[in-house]
Amino acid sequence: KIMSADRKKILIIEDDAAISSMYKSSLEKDGYAVVVAPEGERGWQLAGSQSPNLILLDIILPKLDGFSVLDKLRHDPKTKGIPVVMLTNLGQDEDKARGQKLGAVDYWVKADFTPAQVSEKIKQHIK
Repeated sequence: KIMSADRKKILIIEDDAAISSMYKSSLEKDGYAVVVAPEGERGWQLAGSQSPNLILLDIILPKLDGFSVLDKLRHDPKTKGIPVVMLTNLGQDEDKARGQKLGAVDYWVKADFTPAQVSEKIKQHIK
C-alpha cells in the first residue's frame, strides 16, 4: 500500500453519478485519492481548495459546462498548472480542438476506454 501522503489526488467533474462512481472505484483500487464534483461550478471550487494532481472533466455538465470550467481553471493562478483531461461522450473533432485550445492535456471519449484503461492512461499525466 502507498503511504497516504504520497497518494495522488484526482478530481472527477462528472454529473452522472453511475459514471463517476465507476471511475472513482477503479481509481481508488489503483491507489488514488478521488474527489467527485457533480457539476462544473462545484468542480471549479474543489480544484482550487483540493489542489488535485489531475482533473477528469466531463463537458456536458449542469450550471457550468466543461469548457467553461477548463477556461476558469486555466485563468486561476491556483489551478492553471493542474493537468486536465476531458473525459466525455463528445467525440467530434471540433470539441477536441476546443479542449486542446483551452489547455486540456488530453481528450478521451468515454466509449473508447474502460475505467481501468483510464486509470492506466492517467499515469502518463501524473508525475
